Amino acid sequence: MGTTEPAIGGLADDRPLLGRTSTAERVADILRTRIAEGYFPPGERLSEDGIVKALGVSRNTLREAFRLLTHERLLVHRLNRGVFVRMLAVRDVEDIYRTRQLVECAVVQGLGEPPYDLAELDAAVTGGERAARARDWKGVATANIHFHRELVALAGSARTDELMRGVLAELRLAFHVVDDPRGLHQPYLVRNREILEALRAGERTKAERLLADYLDDSRARLVETYSGAVPDVDET
Repeated sequence: MGTTEPAIGGLADDRPLLGRTSTAERVADILRTRIAEGYFPPGERLSEDGIVKALGVSRNTLREAFRLLTHERLLVHRLNRGVFVRMLAVRDVEDIYRTRQLVECAVVQGLGEPPYDLAELDAAVTGGERAARARDWKGVATANIHFHRELVALAGSARTDELMRGVLAELRLAFHVVDDPRGLHQPYLVRNREILEALRAGERTKAERLLADYLDDSRARLVETYSGAVPDVDET
């Protein structure tokens, strides 16, 4: 895939986010968000010249941002060809779900005694249901990611939050390839609500069981769909 000028031009809208102190971390934040939104899809070559011009940053700053996102496994550098948005292999998707199962279930298991602060989790569930009523399937996908991020945030751990931010950003690379947010996410709206209500009732063990089954089913569905949509790639 080649980078298109309209995409790079639109990136200029993010320049105010850099503020007066442009840093590689802020550039990486912008690019990470754009990748998660599908603005730069998997397999897309990122134009160094175009992004430098759009954001008004130095090449050194951009290259450091590329390095950070490569470390996060969102980008891949191909010798003599440039920097590309990473295309996951099927085994990557499976590994992401193993990580999710370890982290998310452990968070629920370790919540301690109720009541729990569920305001943000409730907002994510409600947002997904509202998006589904509006037939906004990408909105449903975003709300679902929000649900899992807020579920992990219940642990109150900045390190776990950072880990899950990277894991969920990587996962969205697979979502963009399949490009079927309704099929991937709508079936789980009811299950999000069930997990929320179990936690609201203080039934932590039930919530953990629901979550483990949810992740097993979601992994199986995504792997089946994704394996039919991508070649056998290796961009480790």
